[in-house]
Amino acid sequence: MRKPTLDSLARFLWALTLVTLPVTSFRFMPFLGAGTFVRPLALYPLGLLLPILLYQIWTRRIVRPWSGSLTILLAFTLTALLATAFGSLLAPIELRGQTYFDRALRAWVTLVIGLSFFLAALWMNRNQDDLKFSLKWLLAGFALHVVWGGVQAAGLQLGLRRELNEIQTLFSIRGLPRNRRIAGFAYEPSWLAGQLAALYLPWLFASLLAKYRLTKFKWLEPVLLLGGLVTLLLTYSRGGLFITAGAVALTFLTAGAEVRKDVSAWFRAGFRQSEGKSRWGRMQAAASRIVAGLIFLGAISGAGAFLAQKGYISALWNSSAESLWDYAIDAYLGPRVAYVAAAWEAYQSHPLTGVGLGASGFRMYANMPDWALSGVPEIARQLSPSSNLYPNPKNLYVRLLTEMGLPGFLLYVTFLFTLLAYALKSLRRAEPFWRFVGAAGFFSVVAIAAQGISQDSFAMPEMWVNLGILAGVVSFELKSKNRLLAGSSEQTLNSL
Repeated sequence: MRKPTLDSLARFLWALTLVTLPVTSFRFMPFLGAGTFVRPLALYPLGLLLPILLYQIWTRRIVRPWSGSLTILLAFTLTALLATAFGSLLAPIELRGQTYFDRALRAWVTLVIGLSFFLAALWMNRNQDDLKFSLKWLLAGFALHVVWGGVQAAGLQLGLRRELNEIQTLFSIRGLPRNRRIAGFAYEPSWLAGQLAALYLPWLFASLLAKYRLTKFKWLEPVLLLGGLVTLLLTYSRGGLFITAGAVALTFLTAGAEVRKDVSAWFRAGFRQSEGKSRWGRMQAAASRIVAGLIFLGAISGAGAFLAQKGYISALWNSSAESLWDYAIDAYLGPRVAYVAAAWEAYQSHPLTGVGLGASGFRMYANMPDWALSGVPEIARQLSPSSNLYPNPKNLYVRLLTEMGLPGFLLYVTFLFTLLAYALKSLRRAEPFWRFVGAAGFFSVVAIAAQGISQDSFAMPEMWVNLGILAGVVSFELKSKNRLLAGSSEQTLNSL
């Protein structure tokens, strides 16, 4: 039996990290506060993995790539530190037992968690073999997620809510939603939808676009993709559905030229006159194209009809409101719009410095819009003297503007554009592997950027893992290229 090495131990811990990513709100995390909902189970193997990676970098067993994305993240972290220091000078009044330094510490913990996922993903994905290893275990966790989501969907239909709740609360701080939406291993359905859109579906969709195999079985990638899409439908998450649809469309337009060409050629071939084909053969070919088109349109129409049955979704187009604010309330968007409006007002008081990382909530209640004070029950409950809730902007971009000012916002947007440039650079290469990486990276960046509109936590792993994988594969490839170029130049000079 082979003796375990640091490399094999690191791979084992990384595999555990990827498999456990679906569990977002693990019950047994005593070091996080009771009010913290983002509790990734993957933090346990990640916490053991990072010291090993840092030791390997210190001893030069891992060549450290210092890419542009890391430079931007370092600047972003320093900006957050400065904003936190400035915010302490503003000395906000304690809010419901929460002090400024309590909120700042909590915010920094979430930021460190997010950056840790990014760094681990970057350092554990240095080449094609590393990426294949990562995707194998990432998809293993995804398959478990889909299976448990399917069990929930079937069990809810059979009236087994109590039994399912007992299983869910064995590992999660929350049971199943009160309605028939499924959450998988995640805290709530929208978190499951966010994981699907930003973490899992990018790789499955990219494998079809780039014709790059992820598994040994040719049928498995389409089956996993279909399972992910059905699971997404069962979450009834409007944000997840719109984000996925937008990311799929943009990725298909950007990276799907070959697939569009093949589909177009196949479709036209069914209606083309051919000397070698009989009349019956031509009719069969044309009929197969028509049936395939009808099945595709029927699937989309069926999914739309399925979703329209949910009042939460049909409210988007059934509202009879006469103003934008009334529409937001009718469409169940009132609380989020109110939080964003309040945080935006707080941003305008300190646009360059921000009010400090984690401190936006201290200024939101005073800036709540008038229409939200009486027309939105959730806001009324939050403003009640008996409430102990601390408000959040519910929008990452507005949160960055409010807490870190314009510099922090611009640095984060620059970080996303840098990763987008990595993806586009990969798409320009001819090899299927790099087109696969580029398509998945492009999908991920689009989905993560859109996800920031409806969530504001730094600790969500799906916000960092795919970006870290993309940065790692591209950075190490560039470093290897530069090393080869330097070596060839040196040989040329020596020969002269």
